Amino acid sequence: MISKDRTKQLLYDQFIRFLHVYENHKDTEIEHFLSIAQRESIEKIPQHLTAVHMIDCIGKHEPINNTGIAEAMNLSKASITKIGNKLLEEGFVKRTKMNDNKKESYFRLSPQGKKIFELHERLHIHEAERFYRTLDKYSETELKVIHQFLQDSSINIESR
Repeated sequence: MISKDRTKQLLYDQFIRFLHVYENHKDTEIEHFLSIAQRESIEKIPQHLTAVHMIDCIGKHEPINNTGIAEAMNLSKASITKIGNKLLEEGFVKRTKMNDNKKESYFRLSPQGKKIFELHERLHIHEAERFYRTLDKYSETELKVIHQFLQDSSINIESR
């Protein structure tokens, strides 16, 4: 039988391996997205994953202003303004004003932005299904422990 300390060490080692694998995957994620978009004949594509995620955020919440996007994505308003201006310039989003508030700008997706949003949604659905299949082998009790572990790990990482 393995001691509790040895089990903790094995879990830590596996967690570090998971972080490295995730980091490597994240680096190739935009390349994967770009190759699928190209196969689907989507000609204009944002070159950065954060821009794709901003399109996703706008698509889910449109019309949405800079503040709403910044809060939803946990980014600064300055970053959102910079990315938003680039997306506007590239034709992925449109800026509009609301009838009751002519001062504040809101983002909506352009037809090109909607293509990116729909592709991103499909890829996320596919990834979720793969993740669920991985979890199918665990019992309800084990899933609760995994959930608690991930929650605690997130809190631990965020508190640093």
